[in-house]
Amino acid sequence: MVIYEKSRQNKEFEGMGTTLEICLIYNNRAYIGHIGDSRIYRIRKGLMRQLTQDHSYVQTLVKQGTISKEEADFHPKKNVLTKALGCNSFVEPDVMIRGFQKEDILLMCSDGLTNMVPQKEILEITQKNFEIAPKELVEKANQNGGIDNVTIITIKNM
Repeated sequence: MVIYEKSRQNKEFEGMGTTLEICLIYNNRAYIGHIGDSRIYRIRKGLMRQLTQDHSYVQTLVKQGTISKEEADFHPKKNVLTKALGCNSFVEPDVMIRGFQKEDILLMCSDGLTNMVPQKEILEITQKNFEIAPKELVEKANQNGGIDNVTIITIKNM
């Protein structure tokens, strides 16, 4: 609501919005809230799985079968969001609960990472050392062009 009100008060901020990823970890479960095209991945036993689904025009095309996941990676409207925090007075987040077992890693990131670094490299760097992975992944995204801001958090269930 605050972001929406700010965008209505100042012409310079008109139409602004942002993504939101929130995660509460409790009793080996990850409670996730999600709006936009930032993502949360879970790495378990060497496999990386995207837990959230992008709220974007291109993701809608993929769900409809109009384009493939591979075509989505290079679609010109890839960053057009269908849901963002601040564009309306109220936005309903996706909410989910996922298991978070011992040795699992959660990776929370903005699309500035996923648009610049292939998933295979993200997995390799994160598995090598989850603590320094955010710094290394930001550097990698910037080396690959860094056309957007990059935010990354990694969490490991020890």
